[in-house]
Amino acid sequence: MTFPNENRIKWSLLIAVIFHLVGLVGILWVDESFFVSLTPMNLLLSAGLLIWSQHQLNLSFLLFAGIAFLTGFLVEYLGVNHQYLFGHYQYGNTLGPKAGGVPWMIGVNWLMVICGAGMATQGLSQLWLKNGEEVKSLSVKNPLFWLQVVVGALLAACFDWLMEPVAVRLGYWTWLTPEIPFTNYRDWFLVSALLMFFFLRLGFPKKNQFALHLLLIQTLFFLILRISLT
Repeated sequence: MTFPNENRIKWSLLIAVIFHLVGLVGILWVDESFFVSLTPMNLLLSAGLLIWSQHQLNLSFLLFAGIAFLTGFLVEYLGVNHQYLFGHYQYGNTLGPKAGGVPWMIGVNWLMVICGAGMATQGLSQLWLKNGEEVKSLSVKNPLFWLQVVVGALLAACFDWLMEPVAVRLGYWTWLTPEIPFTNYRDWFLVSALLMFFFLRLGFPKKNQFALHLLLIQTLFFLILRISLT
């Protein structure tokens, strides 16, 4: 059986909605600790669906995925072990196996957030272009390119702002300061801007609507949990 890209997106969206809905119901009304423990599986499934639904999967996309994963893991390592970025915090055991105090799954999370934010900026940018001009043709000399970088980074940082209280409440990580510091959101923006640059410059089709839908699903997921649990 073959799956055209449109069908892959539909199936990926259906699976993602079901799993997040089951997780939401399970956390709120069934068994919080059990369903929270399934977070690594949900992240892996979501990342797998994102890659499966990517239009014309090529080496450039795989390169970006590797850069996003490794950069995300590295900046978190520097944050946890040296407080060079984000602030003073540590990870719990909820997100699965760790190396140097950082769960491997955190790199997967960075990849998904940046992909979703990147696809959102592509859609917004297309509204500004004339007569079907291709977004992918933008060069670094075009101000719209840098606007995409800034907007994408802001979207990613806003997603982290929404997620932070829920993540702490569910034991993803713990802040060792009285409040979540502003440096966390500043550094999320800066790292996201760097990854958005690679997202926009590397030559792979920016047509994965599932990535955008996944970010929206996760946004609703954490919004409901933030209202309900914090």
